[in-house]
Amino acid sequence: MAATKTNADGVFQTVLMNYVVSQARTVEGSVNRALGALLGRDERLASEVFLTEPRINEMEIIIDEHAIRVLHQGNLIDQDIRLIVATLKINNDLERMGDLAVNVAERALSLSMMGDVRVPEELEPMTVAVRAMVSKCLGALIYANVDLATQVLESDDAVDQYRDRVFEALLSGIAEDPAKAPPNLQFVLASRHLERIADHATNIAEDVLFWVRGLEVRHGRAKQMETRTASAAVTGA
Repeated sequence: MAATKTNADGVFQTVLMNYVVSQARTVEGSVNRALGALLGRDERLASEVFLTEPRINEMEIIIDEHAIRVLHQGNLIDQDIRLIVATLKINNDLERMGDLAVNVAERALSLSMMGDVRVPEELEPMTVAVRAMVSKCLGALIYANVDLATQVLESDDAVDQYRDRVFEALLSGIAEDPAKAPPNLQFVLASRHLERIADHATNIAEDVLFWVRGLEVRHGRAKQMETRTASAAVTGA
């Protein structure tokens, strides 16, 4: 009986991961379409983002319900419990990324109605950085890859720097020419949405590290761990 129950647990967990991976790929596609819509002020791509949102919201509920069913199976080892806890948190971050993709698509639609507007110079490399973070965090999730998760954590500051430069250029443009205010404010909002997408990618990377290695790296704990490791190495030397 115990062996049968263990096999059932494994099936439930496999199904749970399949759900999460499917959700992750759907969200990544939505984010990528939103970024393309923003840079090209592409109404078609923006519309596709809106059409995808209900599916993402529905999958969030399904994943939460299935994770609870897995917990009810019992007889879980520590890594299994970490997987379920991480899945619940990752599921929430994925849904929020989907919402932010919609927000970016809304900015793209607003800009498409403003005629020929100039895209801020730093916005395109910012979207490239965000796209890479999303891809890597989902790769880390799908393949339980610690190296990819760590790369995501290391990329977060770069996105923040892009955001600061975009803000500065756009607000300076408004000061020089108030007529630029409508499109520039849309780009300001878009860059903020991009930053938040990167933050959620970082959260997912942190949860992958918690699931795979049992490492708690939120709130600066990663830097504390690095400091302790360095100090131990020096002491050992």
